Amino acid sequence: MGGQRKSIDCRDYPSEKNCSLKISGTEDEVLDAAVEHAVSAHRHENSPELRDQIKSMLKDESD
Repeated sequence: MGGQRKSIDCRDYPSEKNCSLKISGTEDEVLDAAVEHAVSAHRHENSPELRDQIKSMLKDESD
């Protein structure tokens, strides 16, 4: 099976929306979904910097 599962939880990063979304899956899946979510829901600019920032925020899931 495909490696260590990762997750990111919006509750760890307070925003004006009080978003409670949590995304988990493979690193690539979570990264893609989190970038899309950050852009569409939180109005971030889709950039390599954003992707790197989100990648550094991923946590290991204890399956």
